[in-house]
Amino acid sequence: MDAGHLLGPTGPLARGVSGYEHRPGQIRMARAVQDVLEHDGVLLIEAGTGTGKTWAYLIPAALSGRRVLVSTGTRALQDQIMEKDLPALKRHLGIEIDAACVKGLSNYVCRRRFHELSSSADAMQPRFARSLPALRDWVGTTDSGDRAALASIAEEDPIWARVVSGSDTRIGARCEYYDDCFATRVRRRAEGAQLVVVNHHLFFADLALRDTGFASVLPDYDAVIFDEAHQIEDTATLFFGARLSTAMLERLVRDARGALGGTRAKKGHDARLLDAVLQQTSNFFSALPGNANGGRVPLPPEAIPESALFALDNVLAELAASCRNIRPPEENVLQIARRADQLRDALGSLEAPGQVSWAQGSGRSPSVGSSPIDVGPLLRERLHERVPCVVFTSATLTTGGDFKFVKRRLGIETEVSEEVVESPFRFEEQAALYAPTHLPDPRASDFPDAAAKEILELIRMSEGGAFVLSTSLRMMRLLAKRVGDELDYEWFVQGDAPKQTLLDRFRDQGNAVLFATASFWEGVDVPGSALRLVVIDKLPFDVPSDPVVAARCERLDQAGESSFMRYLVPAAALSLKQGFGRLIRTRQDRGVVAILDSRIRRKGYGKVFLRSLPSARVCDTLGEVQEFLISAGQNPNISSLSAP
Repeated sequence: MDAGHLLGPTGPLARGVSGYEHRPGQIRMARAVQDVLEHDGVLLIEAGTGTGKTWAYLIPAALSGRRVLVSTGTRALQDQIMEKDLPALKRHLGIEIDAACVKGLSNYVCRRRFHELSSSADAMQPRFARSLPALRDWVGTTDSGDRAALASIAEEDPIWARVVSGSDTRIGARCEYYDDCFATRVRRRAEGAQLVVVNHHLFFADLALRDTGFASVLPDYDAVIFDEAHQIEDTATLFFGARLSTAMLERLVRDARGALGGTRAKKGHDARLLDAVLQQTSNFFSALPGNANGGRVPLPPEAIPESALFALDNVLAELAASCRNIRPPEENVLQIARRADQLRDALGSLEAPGQVSWAQGSGRSPSVGSSPIDVGPLLRERLHERVPCVVFTSATLTTGGDFKFVKRRLGIETEVSEEVVESPFRFEEQAALYAPTHLPDPRASDFPDAAAKEILELIRMSEGGAFVLSTSLRMMRLLAKRVGDELDYEWFVQGDAPKQTLLDRFRDQGNAVLFATASFWEGVDVPGSALRLVVIDKLPFDVPSDPVVAARCERLDQAGESSFMRYLVPAAALSLKQGFGRLIRTRQDRGVVAILDSRIRRKGYGKVFLRSLPSARVCDTLGEVQEFLISAGQNPNISSLSAP
């Protein structure tokens, strides 16, 4: 069956879906995905906003007869696929799609941990007692155990940390609750499904586990489709590295006290041992270099406090041995021993070859860890050489018009299929790009004042309906302070409320202004007239002092290449492309993206950024911006310029 025909103008979707628009780009993508699923290989496909890429890969996956993993960038997209996209395809195509959704372990309540909390003295603490009755009722009736299904308990409620599952708390088949375990049920359901929907964090957690001797989280599969594939390098870096924090060690001690028994753990050898873990944790992290700005700092071998490290390692080894010596053996106590061993492994990774070590000493939970300098070889070995068919898709995969950068970062060396499917949106009519050259260099001391003045003028022209996106929290707060009090519209700042709450308020107002940072650069969808202006303060270069970024740049420079042009510029171009993508989400949207960093027009490398962006109309002056806003709305009342 041809996937393209199903999506075409005479197919069942066109006949059954009200207002269906057949999109040639979507058909082209579906056929490319179907071809690689039939013949194996690697497919890179950039599908512009509005292509309809989700259906374009779901239909070929369902038709393939192979077990296909679909890995998404967010849990929200997982839910959309399972609750909206797949039911619609089943209904209109008349085909059975056997699909299962698997989320990370921390999304599911652990029956054992729930029972331990319920029967402990901690259950009487106010921070747990207020939520425990509702949780108890829900655990007794839910089939999924997915915390997202219990809306009455907030996502940030402290009770979740005490009752959800996790790779460091899960016992496995020896647990007395194993047969009724929610995570076990999900795994069994996935083993029988043809289509398994996961997210990147879970996929790479599973990929990292497969070489450790621990049981894999996901079933075996024939093919994987990565949606939002531009996130892959960052996610792989996280899971192919190691991390140890004070919170992880404190949680180990707390759980050990519970596993060893209240009375036993409060006195004698166990109590002294657990107190020693906390003391050595404090000694080790106090000896690490810090960063007043909260960022990561390099941790070269000479900066590692070896005596404090050895002392912490020794006390963790003693804890593990003590747990294993308890007779008769108790599985929850043995699990504490395994967790102590894993934390020792994280300590031992700080001088691993091919990794860069770092410390992050500020905040509530200081941490230390190591990250791979280059994930390409790891992906080549663990993904490309083992999985016969891999599809990478996103609205942002090319930089400067080709896939060279992303192929290098993802370890793709062989010949692969490449497709660029243009967005069906008419960017030259729907969007304008304002990139002024008169503003100071963004590194100059007078830039914030000049930027604030420019932003105020732009917001007044658009009559609100604006995102002001900054590359740092400091700049976000500074611009919000200098611009916000001058506005006649309601304005919000990231962090004032949960992300979804801010977005809902922004949409409802219709002319509000939101000041935000990187978390709003992607995965945020505000179609319609509520968003008609996106202001970006600076080109989103990675922080060059970050240990991982610095190590990657150093490796390229040592190889005789320009780390700036080969790594920093294309990485920033992908991020900028994501930020630009917040503006136009439907065929009716109209608006302006303003980039206040004059380097995009003045520097030679600015051409890479400009070639990477959609072909919007370029405005050189504020007067041209105002003309575009009025003409795009075909009405002098700018506030209705993009009404559907």
